Amino acid sequence: MEFSMKRSLSDQWRPHLPEGLDLELISHPHSLRSVVNLVIAVGRLKNGESEPVLSTAFTDENLLDIMLDSIVEEQVVFELMSAPPAPFLKNDEFQCSVTDTQKRSLILVENSMELHSVLLQGGNESRKVCLNMSTYIHPAPSTNARTVALGIKNTSLYLTCKQEDGKPKLHLEEVADKSVLSNIVPGSDMMRFLFHRTDAGRSVSTLMSAQYPNWYISTAEEDHQPVALSLENVDRYTTFHIHRQS
Repeated sequence: MEFSMKRSLSDQWRPHLPEGLDLELISHPHSLRSVVNLVIAVGRLKNGESEPVLSTAFTDENLLDIMLDSIVEEQVVFELMSAPPAPFLKNDEFQCSVTDTQKRSLILVENSMELHSVLLQGGNESRKVCLNMSTYIHPAPSTNARTVALGIKNTSLYLTCKQEDGKPKLHLEEVADKSVLSNIVPGSDMMRFLFHRTDAGRSVSTLMSAQYPNWYISTAEEDHQPVALSLENVDRYTTFHIHRQS
């Protein structure tokens, strides 16, 4: 019975086979090669292909090529060249005095290269630090704040933000050639010089790092402590009175 069924199937397909190709049904377990041969042959019959058959067997290389052609799709990747980001351009510079909400001034402690907040009295006003505040413009600002750089008057020192021990910290950095601050590209390391100034009320402002969002210049509750970077919700003062000098 089984032999008759195989012969009947062979006779049924034989008239449709291209010249030189024959179909033989066997009962032993199918190998991967025989399955692929059968699939390819049936596919050609369905597509009406009738090119001459050079051989009824596929070599290993033929088999691999057929399988790869069947499952591998060619993908063309186009590299898109995007325009570089627009830089922050220096627009203006003016001198200003800065005090925190406790009326403490900033003084420079040169041996530690730090700014400290101190309540100055009497003849100590000369110790107060004034800042050169440079303002920047950007074609597509992402915030309503004004972008600024902060230098110490009569010096080449600028406030910068750098990562240290996994945490942003405030530093004083000497800049020999100030022209390097004329334009600053977003995402570059030079962003450490920039801060976003937001006016929170009449003559009261915050100064947030442009490189490390939500980190603000702040002063401690005690006198003679370093000015530092901190988050807004800690026990430090993050608002300042900034007065432009004529």
